[in-house]
Amino acid sequence: MSRIAARMKACQDRGRKAVIPYIVAGDPWLDITVPAMHTLVDSGADIIELGVPFSDPMAEGPVIQLGHERALANHIGLSDVLAMVAEFRNKDAETPVVLMGYANPIEVMGYLAFAEAAQRAGVDGVLTVDMPPEEASESNAIFRQHDLDTIFLIAPTTSNQRTEKICSMATGYIYYVSLKGVTGAGHLDTTEVASKVGFIKQTTDLPVCVGFGIKDADSARAIAKYADGVVVGSVLVDGMGECVGRNVRDDEADLNAESKPFNDNEKDLFASKINDKITSIVSAIAAGANS
Repeated sequence: MSRIAARMKACQDRGRKAVIPYIVAGDPWLDITVPAMHTLVDSGADIIELGVPFSDPMAEGPVIQLGHERALANHIGLSDVLAMVAEFRNKDAETPVVLMGYANPIEVMGYLAFAEAAQRAGVDGVLTVDMPPEEASESNAIFRQHDLDTIFLIAPTTSNQRTEKICSMATGYIYYVSLKGVTGAGHLDTTEVASKVGFIKQTTDLPVCVGFGIKDADSARAIAKYADGVVVGSVLVDGMGECVGRNVRDDEADLNAESKPFNDNEKDLFASKINDKITSIVSAIAAGANS
């Protein structure tokens, strides 16, 4: 049984909804990510989704796009992300970590080389946003050979036939996107979520986790009625950016000036603020999802 499957089963055995926070690796600076991951766990995270910075994160709304930009300004690449997971594993051998990103960085590294490196680092699953199931057979096989769960998105607009195809290829859990469009946008329609999640559960025995639009205890509570887990991303990424004063893009500003590295005193101050922000958000989501 994979670490993800074991964690999801443990949550279900306890009658608990899994809490799955998402942050972007290297945002707002490289060395904050591993401490932030530990804070996520201390605040109630059951699984961590770690975003791999990419120059064209097409599924993301403005908030997470900006998180990717902040990370890329720190020159964070896929190898850096894997190193972060390996460092996290020095103190935490239990919490599953899923890398969420886009195909290009993996293709550049090579699927086999990536799978080997991810397995060594302690990665548990891979969610490749722009990898359609029709093209994923080869990469899926490689990932499975290296004990990496393959997680796919299902959207409100996904047909029943395509949903069945995705469910047949996925392991770990299904990620259902509760909103049409990009992350952080729109209004939750719990009736639609209930209907779609119900169909997915008829199609697969995998847990169904729901993300996009979950931002507080109330939205987590509403979604948790139907889902096995809740995913929270935009409000966390925005909060971390806010802590360092870089959560609003000024298109007229000098981007080089905006991305000026933080000094040690700033990092100490900001790290404390980020720790408090993560604790506040994730603990509220966990309480809402399990109330």
